[in-house]
Amino acid sequence: MDRAELTTEQVLKRDIPWETYMTTKLISGTGLQLLRRYDNRAESVRAQLLDDDGPAYVQVFVSILRDIFKEETVEYVLALINEMLTANPKRARLFHDKSLAIEDTYEPFLRNWFIQEKSCKILALIVSARPRTQDGIFANGEASKIKGPAISDVLKELVDWLCTQLKNPSHPSCGIPTAINCLAALLKEPVVRSSFVRADGVKLLIPLITPASTQQSNQLLYETCLCVWLLSYYEPAIEYLATSRALPRLVDVVKSSTKEKVVRVVVLTFRNLLSKGTFGAQMVDLGLPQIVQSLKAQAWSDEDLLEALNQLEDGLKDNIKKLSSFDKYKQEVLLGHLDWSPMHKDPLFWRDNISCFEENDFQVLRVLVTIMDSSNDPRALAVACFDLSQFIQHHPAGRVIVNDLKAKERVMKLMNHDSAEVTKNALLCIQRLFLGAKYASFLQA
Repeated sequence: MDRAELTTEQVLKRDIPWETYMTTKLISGTGLQLLRRYDNRAESVRAQLLDDDGPAYVQVFVSILRDIFKEETVEYVLALINEMLTANPKRARLFHDKSLAIEDTYEPFLRNWFIQEKSCKILALIVSARPRTQDGIFANGEASKIKGPAISDVLKELVDWLCTQLKNPSHPSCGIPTAINCLAALLKEPVVRSSFVRADGVKLLIPLITPASTQQSNQLLYETCLCVWLLSYYEPAIEYLATSRALPRLVDVVKSSTKEKVVRVVVLTFRNLLSKGTFGAQMVDLGLPQIVQSLKAQAWSDEDLLEALNQLEDGLKDNIKKLSSFDKYKQEVLLGHLDWSPMHKDPLFWRDNISCFEENDFQVLRVLVTIMDSSNDPRALAVACFDLSQFIQHHPAGRVIVNDLKAKERVMKLMNHDSAEVTKNALLCIQRLFLGAKYASFLQA
């Protein structure tokens, strides 16, 4: 059987020769006694043993992982630890007991990557449960004596490995879910958020934000959205999310998901992002106010979700009031999401806002010209040509400015485009460039 397909239950059916390890001095006599009491016992018995003497059992497990290299035995001990932590995640605190101060409780898990899933999940839980220190000092002022690499080094190595799994999973079905599951636990840590962003990890989450159809994919979606929510508290991550397709994908998810926990974490993410940069404008453009109305009409049991929906609704209403038509237009252009929204063909919009195009050294015009050069979307190209023609028509120096931006050559190329919509609007733009607004308008009449 492929080792990656092994389950905890299958591994724990093995018979491990603990006495042989004591004979070869790989485990101590005390360690052997503890293992005999613990191994192959009922869950209730094991739970009592851990309550009575948990750090001693953890010390035995860690020493086996450190000193014994036989794969079947390492897998067995990892399965014991995984079972112990799955039953009660708070037991991860046992790995940080003062009696283990001379032990390096991280290194054995960093070393044994060939049993990746169990090592990764266990290490994530242990790291998350560690006592918080500041420069090696505990909150009570006592110096930390824990042996081994600095926690920042451990976390960096773990984050790098998780990102590698997201890029090139070592197992086709387990690699990505395992990595996301661990990140959902670890991204609560500021140092992990920082390492994850520096490793360019945010972009690896975006393709996973997609409506789910099975129980397994629903869990992966939930944990992915949980990661995005945790990152929504970290400014450098927010900057990346603002330039990605994260928001439209989250909107698609919240529109289609029936899982309350998925909807809750996405709505909480929207609430966090609403006041950041241009997210509010994007949410309005993506129709989120109407979606929120629909969500509020559904029977949710989670009070936090209902409260978040009310707050999000109020915030979106405020955004709509504040958002001028030019702000909406500018947002559409800067994101490259050009479409035939009403403002493009509204003469009042162009007449009232034409001076706004001069802001930031004609930034919006420059982006329109860039879209003509780089976009593969016929609709975006057609709208860009049309908008440029409108600028020429309504701005007193429109022809001169557009020529200075070297837009003419780009528009000329688009006159040979396969799309009739693109060629029609490119022709209109060229007419206004060569003939001026008055004569071009006459030809269009």
